[in-house]
Amino acid sequence: MTEHDSTEPAVPLSLDDILDDELLIAPEKPKKLTSSDRLERAFLEIVEFRRAEGRLPSSQTREIAERKLGARLDGFLANEAKAQAVQHLDEFGLLEAPQAPASLDELIESEDLDELLGDEAGILDVSDLPVIKRPESAESIAQRVKAKEFDVFEPLFKAKHAELADGTFTMRAFTGMDLIREGTFFVLNGVMCFVAEIGEEVDLVIGGKPKRKQRLRLVFENGTESAMYDKSLQTRMYESQGQVLARAGYDVDDILDTDIDSGHIYVLQSLNTDPVIANLDNLHKIGFSTTSVERRLQGASKSPTYLMAPVKIVADYRVYNVKASALENLLHRVFAEVRLDLTQVDRKGRNYDPSEWFVVPRDAINRAVAMIMSGEIADYVYDPATRGFVRRG
Repeated sequence: MTEHDSTEPAVPLSLDDILDDELLIAPEKPKKLTSSDRLERAFLEIVEFRRAEGRLPSSQTREIAERKLGARLDGFLANEAKAQAVQHLDEFGLLEAPQAPASLDELIESEDLDELLGDEAGILDVSDLPVIKRPESAESIAQRVKAKEFDVFEPLFKAKHAELADGTFTMRAFTGMDLIREGTFFVLNGVMCFVAEIGEEVDLVIGGKPKRKQRLRLVFENGTESAMYDKSLQTRMYESQGQVLARAGYDVDDILDTDIDSGHIYVLQSLNTDPVIANLDNLHKIGFSTTSVERRLQGASKSPTYLMAPVKIVADYRVYNVKASALENLLHRVFAEVRLDLTQVDRKGRNYDPSEWFVVPRDAINRAVAMIMSGEIADYVYDPATRGFVRRG
């Protein structure tokens, strides 16, 4: 009988045979990448660059791909925890800090210094470098003043410094007026600044010639702000060789597409004359709007959402690169214990519970926004007794 005799009756398959069939074995699902996996992959890209090029990537080059890796390496060097997490992959000693010379003699005897002073490559030749001009006159530059409500902007600067450190953002050369838009971060004379607002275009006559300009609200990380014109900022950026912050991996033309205006978190105060409401100290509504707050509040006096009365805007937080509605919900959870417990009746006689009103001081709301943006809020809870934040546990 041959090996496969068609006359022999087929042997029925058992359940075990069916379950063992490779066709029924589902392919293994790829493991979800952990933060540690992503960190190692990011560092291995730097290692591969060092292996291929024989040198460290620079965070100052105009080559976008290399600059991204250079900024990422700077981030590892600035963060001891991240550096330790990938130390086992550092085959070239990329994370080792250079040993400082013990004496001046040791520095002078350095072979690298001899090569530099020899300057065979023309490193010390500055004849081709651009001349940095100084501001023409005090009149051409708007004076800086103390920034209003700087606590709203301070977390944004902290977040950007953190993103520069971990390589998410990089600094690139300023290339023109098209980069001056609301929501953009620049570095001017070594100080980070943020274009918070851009005003309407105005027609000016300068030197007998009509020119169109826009006034900016430019907030600096040192707590000051300026109202210079857009073209004045352009001039100063060129003169000081200023830089613009961009998300790593994007072309320079796409820089501003990465900083998206997500909306407004606003804080309101009720002007209701009802003693039950008027006598409540620190009563505030925390809300969210994708449009201007003023437009959102039209008809407030007829809406139970606004306690059937006019309201006053006491804060308007512009939110970038985050989901503003999620930030609003987080603020509501932070202050859940001091939510207003009050039932309103609308004009049609229906009951309504205004869930977005809280009895909480304005400075506590400001502090909560800052702590959310910096990530600190995860370790704290709001304490109504002290009207402050206490560490969990």
